[in-house]
Amino acid sequence: KREERGRAKLTLVWFIRTQLQPGVLKVTLRTLRILSRDRQALAPLVTDTALLTLAHLGGITSLPIPEGQEEDEEEGHDAEREDYGYVLALPSGQFYELRLLFLLTALRPELRVQLQQERGVSMLTAALEQCLSARWGEEYEVLSDHSAPPVSKEVSQRAVEILKTLFNITYSFHRQEPDEEDAALYRRLAAVLRHCLLLTCDGEELTEEIQGHTVNVLSALPLQCLDVLLSVRLTEGSQEWEGVNMDTVHTLLTFMERRLDRGQKLKEKLTPVLNLLTESCRAHRETRHYLRQQILPPLRDVALRPEQGATVRGRLVRLMTHMDTDIKHCAAELLFVLCKENVSRFVKYTGYGNAAGLLAARGLLSGGQVTHAQYSSDSDSDTEEYREAKRRINPVTGRVEEEQPDPMEGMTEQEKEQEALRLISLFNRLSRDKIIQPVGVMTGGGLEPLCGQMRGSTVEEVESEGESEEEREK
Repeated sequence: KREERGRAKLTLVWFIRTQLQPGVLKVTLRTLRILSRDRQALAPLVTDTALLTLAHLGGITSLPIPEGQEEDEEEGHDAEREDYGYVLALPSGQFYELRLLFLLTALRPELRVQLQQERGVSMLTAALEQCLSARWGEEYEVLSDHSAPPVSKEVSQRAVEILKTLFNITYSFHRQEPDEEDAALYRRLAAVLRHCLLLTCDGEELTEEIQGHTVNVLSALPLQCLDVLLSVRLTEGSQEWEGVNMDTVHTLLTFMERRLDRGQKLKEKLTPVLNLLTESCRAHRETRHYLRQQILPPLRDVALRPEQGATVRGRLVRLMTHMDTDIKHCAAELLFVLCKENVSRFVKYTGYGNAAGLLAARGLLSGGQVTHAQYSSDSDSDTEEYREAKRRINPVTGRVEEEQPDPMEGMTEQEKEQEALRLISLFNRLSRDKIIQPVGVMTGGGLEPLCGQMRGSTVEEVESEGESEEEREK
């Protein structure tokens, strides 16, 4: 049956390329849409001929059918090649045209390259401006009208399709060093994306959807072109820090908090905004200062572990031990950058146990600071409450622990030595039986297995002196 459905799709694709009456064409397309729901038999619909035929019917009439694609079609039923030009033109902005363009860029790498080379970013930026009726103020500033009604569902859906297509063709741009012309283009796009972030749509779900796709595109742009997010004039009601407009950063922080609360599809939903905030903090001192005050305010209550509680810090620290490597790395990296990549400060806010994973990966377990980082020299001021409790804070857990009795109280020096050797013997046996793998911090700050260095004649003697064979077996 699957093969039959595949042949039916192939026939329908050939059929719609003939001169059909509008009513017949409409029924044929509806039939093709129903058959396309079978994901296991999509092969006939992902050929260049089929995709570009559908694009032509959708109004995107400037994409060429590649050479040789018509050879398998019956003579006399090919689409007119004249209908396809070789200079990419912007679709008129209808939803299904935009959806089709997104699908084409997702499926055809050569089309993504064509869009990158033929000013596709510029045309899609213009389409996004037109869709949202953007009004420009000063350079790289789209004016916001707070009295305007929420963006309708139809408009927001069209904007989302443009954003998805933009991401498909820009996702690798952040690795590039743009020239002056391209930098101006990306800054203009970033200004429109800032406008997208601050929009209010007709419903919270639509607002969050357009924000999510906006974050994806922002994370794909060259980092130096995101300075326009902060270069907007301060107005009444703006979030301000050190004289800089923080409306965009505040919106990104709020967006991240909502995604933290969801707890579903974290890798897909959360990592883009975490990465965007991390890189923005590295590049912009004001952004880092603002987010540090919001996420890592001066410590006062040290009775709880860093991962406990409902604060943003607590939720991010909990992610530092997440089972997904990408999620825990992104969460830890953001906090590390907020601490100016200083190990002692990082441990202070997260606890050594939570911080160990990132520090081991970066070879910083022995302490210190990343040498290549360029940060200002502002200090980390402690609160009175923290200074009073600092001496009693357990650096591993990051909180004040209750006083524990000394387990060796009342022992003679000889008994203490024997107890220490007995513990070494136990660790040695666990290592020999491969139950645990002892590691140590090397000179460079990384971890390295101790490889049986704890074994020695003294330990073996303790085993024979203090325990019988049966006790050792137990």
